[in-house]
Amino acid sequence: MTKYIKNVNTYLSKMKIKQTYISLKTGIDTKKLSRILTGIQDVSATDMEKIAKALGQKVEYFLSDSFCVPQMNDYMSDKIAFYAGNPTAKQDEIAKKLEKLMENIDEILSAKNRFINMSRE
Repeated sequence: MTKYIKNVNTYLSKMKIKQTYISLKTGIDTKKLSRILTGIQDVSATDMEKIAKALGQKVEYFLSDSFCVPQMNDYMSDKIAFYAGNPTAKQDEIAKKLEKLMENIDEILSAKNRFINMSRE
């Protein structure tokens, strides 16, 4: 298994990213991706680029001798992670809306129940 694949597997494991996500993000068939990540199939330069990009990194990051996976607590606590890498401005905006929704979910559900009860009367 190559250094690139070992480092990608370490990254996926520590960041809790599923192969399915990488397959969806890259367009690489799930069976092919599995063969690549287990070292059964050689990884092409194109696939290396796709995988690295899907993880928000450059190929060189996974080829580095001083490869280090960031700790989950290294990320800002007020961000909601949608995918590996840094969120775009639009994703950050959606995350903030979702966070606000989650903070108020009890009130929202309570209001829904009140409306349902009112409509039954």
